[in-house]
Amino acid sequence: METPVQAIEKMIQDMLADDPAYFLVEIRVKPTNNVKLFLDGDQGVTIEKCISWNRALYKKIEEDNLFPNGDFSLEVSSPGVDEPLKLLRQYKKNLGRTVEVVLKDGIKITGKMLEAGDEGITVEETKGKNKKKEVINHQFQFDQIKSTTIQTVF
Repeated sequence: METPVQAIEKMIQDMLADDPAYFLVEIRVKPTNNVKLFLDGDQGVTIEKCISWNRALYKKIEEDNLFPNGDFSLEVSSPGVDEPLKLLRQYKKNLGRTVEVVLKDGIKITGKMLEAGDEGITVEETKGKNKKKEVINHQFQFDQIKSTTIQTVF
């Protein structure tokens, strides 16, 4: 039997088929039937897009009677800046930005993401200033990475 997550994933993938610039990042369903959907786009996602997907998906979930008595809530949003990157497509979209990479062994590196490929990423770390400035390029395999988050630089 199909789980609600699988059913919802199928619904949203059908909706996104017409919109190849957008992609599903994650679906979370809490025991309270609160459904959270994170969608992203190669050029970002507008609030309007999230609202229209929310309406269409809400209607479809209701029609398919996924939750008894229509007892569910639905949130559609783009991953916030505090959400770690999950998909290669998100890594590629954020090339050139400052990221914090936390490795599985606990080491943290902050720097500019220069490359993202099937195997991993390259991050340019700058240590020190002026004459003591040192630039190190780190290459990380995805299986070494615990999380990668975008850092907002002011």
